[in-house]
Amino acid sequence: MKNVIILGLVGLLVGCCGKPHYKNVDAYPVKEGSLEEMIYSAEKTDFSVWSPNADSVYLNLYADATTSKALERMAMKRQKDGSWTKTVKGDLKGQFYTFQVVEPTSRWQLHETPGIFAKAVGVNGRRAAIIDWATTNPEGWSEDVRPAFAGAKDAIIYEMHHRDMTIHATSGVENKGKFVAWTEHGTKTAEGLATGIDHLVELGVTHVQILPSYDYGSVDETRLGDNKYNWGYDPVNYNVPDGGYSTNPYDPATRIREMKQMIQALHKAGIRVIMDVVYNHTFNVENSNFTQTCPDYFYRLTENGELGNASGCGNEIASERGMMRKFIVESCRYWIEEYHMDGFRFDLMGIHDIETMNMVRQMMDSIDPSLLLYGEGWAAGGPLYPSDELAMKANMQKLPGIGAFCDDMRDALRGPFSDNNKGAFLVGEKGHEESIKFGLVGCIEHHEVDMEKVNYSKQAWTSQPTQCISYVSCHDDMMLTDRLKANKKLRPGELQKLSKLAQTAVLTSQGMPFLWCGEEIARDKKGVHNSYCSPDEINAIDWSLKAENLDLFAYYQGLIAMRKAHPAFHMGDADLVRKNVHFLEAPEGVVAYQLNGEAVGDEWKTIVVVLNGQTTAQTVVLPEGEYHVAVADGMCPAVAQGLLKGSAKVAAQTAMVLYATL
Repeated sequence: MKNVIILGLVGLLVGCCGKPHYKNVDAYPVKEGSLEEMIYSAEKTDFSVWSPNADSVYLNLYADATTSKALERMAMKRQKDGSWTKTVKGDLKGQFYTFQVVEPTSRWQLHETPGIFAKAVGVNGRRAAIIDWATTNPEGWSEDVRPAFAGAKDAIIYEMHHRDMTIHATSGVENKGKFVAWTEHGTKTAEGLATGIDHLVELGVTHVQILPSYDYGSVDETRLGDNKYNWGYDPVNYNVPDGGYSTNPYDPATRIREMKQMIQALHKAGIRVIMDVVYNHTFNVENSNFTQTCPDYFYRLTENGELGNASGCGNEIASERGMMRKFIVESCRYWIEEYHMDGFRFDLMGIHDIETMNMVRQMMDSIDPSLLLYGEGWAAGGPLYPSDELAMKANMQKLPGIGAFCDDMRDALRGPFSDNNKGAFLVGEKGHEESIKFGLVGCIEHHEVDMEKVNYSKQAWTSQPTQCISYVSCHDDMMLTDRLKANKKLRPGELQKLSKLAQTAVLTSQGMPFLWCGEEIARDKKGVHNSYCSPDEINAIDWSLKAENLDLFAYYQGLIAMRKAHPAFHMGDADLVRKNVHFLEAPEGVVAYQLNGEAVGDEWKTIVVVLNGQTTAQTVVLPEGEYHVAVADGMCPAVAQGLLKGSAKVAAQTAMVLYATL
């Protein structure tokens, strides 16, 4: 903590209004109770904003979201917990408001702000809106229930971006790129194949993870016709849906109602919804709502007062501070309770302190223990906080019930993140077997995995296999198709073959499998690694690929169905995995393992999985017994064939799954 600045000069002066003394920002009081900043009724509206070091704070009321002149400017009253309050009588519905903090000692120029916990805003989010919340609920919202789901061990996650999934002309979707696109059933390609929500149901995933959907800063909501693209990792208003995904960004209630409609439709389809959240940094610092309400409190600073940059985006949030910690926990609670969200993926989770992440998990458990929580177990740079107190991959055993992405198996399968042109197991490279084994058991301690040969981790980093996210690609990386093309020139059939091999590893692993949208139909991004602001020509899914790669889609579909049907592939407990997953002798460049299905009540008493990354067929000796073939030669389910006994010959760069029922 020695490298975190002590702002000892902040708040030393006593103003005429009785401004309190604070030794430093860590001494600021945490607001008591709710973080609500606006509570509306027809009789009155209560306003509150937290700014303990302010000399004064003003409330501004506006007739709309864009006019420059305020209807009224009113002084707010200081409270002991650092907040400022004001009650305005009468019905203010339809008006907009901002807060203006006055703090002469601040190094930042302070402007009006909608506050840090605005829940409804006007176009571009500069002013918060006063609305009747009853108007934001779609018909039947009170009856919306989460699809049945036992817990993390049964999850199959599909990451998607609203725009990518539906914006292409081939999607057959009317409301392209919008929340309500996910309410449209019966959408099809020109070839008559399902797209949109029906495609997800057909595929069989249990969860969708949507890229950031709160109000972000890089897209001008008044110029959506410009078709400017962004993933949304530039947060502005954390608790408001982004207007760009709404059919009417000018109406504060519409974006809220339409996001609820999306979640409601996915729930009815049997799919839970996870939201990608970016509490680790803001779009900028000077104009952020955090700075504009309480300067220099919410960010980590160096001894010289410079901003930390563990996010790689110019700043890093100080999650360990009381009010920031409360904000993160209560923001997540709000998305769960108001929007019926089913979990969160934390961007650069390694920037956040362990205590904060555990508090989020505890809050979620108090509502529904089946809600999922996971994130990136790393940072983009060195955080200004002790590494052993951060939610890094290496510290996951201190974070029960929280998952992290497994880059060990990812890079062992397709090649390192840092080198797009370097291949690995999938293209016949040997020496990656132990890293793959490590991922297959969910990154737990397992005596049959030689940790000295694992590429990154030299010791187990999970307590339970469900803390491991198994994957080969996600949004901020090349598509698997692009990656394979980059390191080896392959024919289309070979691309399909290697994709199938990769996903067999992912979907038979003991971790939580994770797919990036379009992998199942061989989507590519024209070789672009980080397409966060690339145009639709790069990011949009061309749904005509589904017809071209229907065999690949069927294989993904088959693997998902197989995983769901057989508990041996998702035991969910480290001791069960250690006792019932064993690796077999195999040639170099081949990984083979046995699962004892009988121990978990699986009708497949014994299962054998073989992953052959070599460019020639390989033979593996089977455990005693007679085996049916479930997956072989790039087909799932496999073409019917006789029972195998003694050994199995696995075709080049394919997987085989066998089982015995006796």
